[in-house]
Amino acid sequence: MTRSPLPLFRAGAGRPKRPVAEWGTGGGRARDAWHLSFAHGGPWAGGGVLARSAVPVTLITVITLAATFAPVAVHLSPLLVAAPTSTAAFAGSRFTAGTALAASGAMFVIDRHDGLLHSPLLPLHIAALLVVSVFVVAARSLHDRDLRELTQVRAVAEVAQRVLLRPLPRRLGPLLVACTYRAAAAHALVGGDLYAAARTGRATRFLIGDVRGKGLPAIEDASALLGAFREAAYQHAALPELAAALEVSVRRHLTQLTESDPESGERFITALLVEIPDEAALVQVISCGHPSPLRGRRGKVAALPIPRPAPPLGLAGISPDSYHVDTFAFGPADTLLLYTDGVVEARSTAGIFYPILERASGWPWDCPHSLLRRVNDDVDLHAEGHLEDDLALVAIRRTPAMGSGQGPRPSQPHHPTEVDP
Repeated sequence: MTRSPLPLFRAGAGRPKRPVAEWGTGGGRARDAWHLSFAHGGPWAGGGVLARSAVPVTLITVITLAATFAPVAVHLSPLLVAAPTSTAAFAGSRFTAGTALAASGAMFVIDRHDGLLHSPLLPLHIAALLVVSVFVVAARSLHDRDLRELTQVRAVAEVAQRVLLRPLPRRLGPLLVACTYRAAAAHALVGGDLYAAARTGRATRFLIGDVRGKGLPAIEDASALLGAFREAAYQHAALPELAAALEVSVRRHLTQLTESDPESGERFITALLVEIPDEAALVQVISCGHPSPLRGRRGKVAALPIPRPAPPLGLAGISPDSYHVDTFAFGPADTLLLYTDGVVEARSTAGIFYPILERASGWPWDCPHSLLRRVNDDVDLHAEGHLEDDLALVAIRRTPAMGSGQGPRPSQPHHPTEVDP
């Protein structure tokens, strides 16, 4: 098993449960945005000063009225310290300082009512309130500064992660495409899973993969493979040549890491390469230790049989002869689902893995967007929203009208195989 935060790309669909790679709306990003909004002023921030004043004004008013009706010997003015301290939880430092001044005025009124105007208790009460307020305002100011820095860091990190894992176009030639990514790590948009696509003449090539490991090393490995694919996809006519080129790139990347990370030699990447010609009703697949894709065709769903998968990238061969191309029928209205093992390894509370083939027959295979939404919701239902591994999905559907792009015809399989019905 390979291991490396539903946010979805515009081309994808789903209902996220964690803050993950989402360039749309909802899910984790909405939740993080709410937390940031709360820190800057909370749910009351949008209502202006009057809405934010509700809590401190209510506290000051209630305490002042209670002191008016309480016996003179009972001094309630020290309770006013609750006004600035509670305000600091959802308002900025300036608003908190204003609340502290208002509470000081109310304290003067209460102590005067209690006959403490000429007593040493009055300046002590006010001084204690102001001292506490100074500490609260200072703490809030530091919090606001840290929050601004955190917001900037998150914005930069989000841009960097978007560059790493770009959203796929909704349409590539005659293909409708949807994709989604969910990182298991909190506050992460990407992890060790990856996907990419490239239009090469009159064909479209896809890559989906899963890096062994997690955290920053997994992201680094994913970045290396994505960069290699985005360049090599246009340089090699045959799919086995592309696979061999990616193996060379991954090996070089891991070799360069050996000096700083001795365990880098144990890392690898499972990958699936897919090529779909525009004008031929077929799909060519090379598997490097990756789960087989599912195909929805004529009302039936099945996993594409791949009898001779190559080892994962990093452990495979550097010769095109090391890779076997499997060719399958893929005509108009057929749909292909590529996924990483984060889907099939999602467990229920009873420890049961997600039965993807059993569930697949009930999914809406006529729309990639709806298909990914259903898969995400079903996985969440099975695992109760607790994913232990990253999850990536790409749905591809050939439209009834074949594309008519310009360019050289797609390459023939390096190892020709029979096209199944």
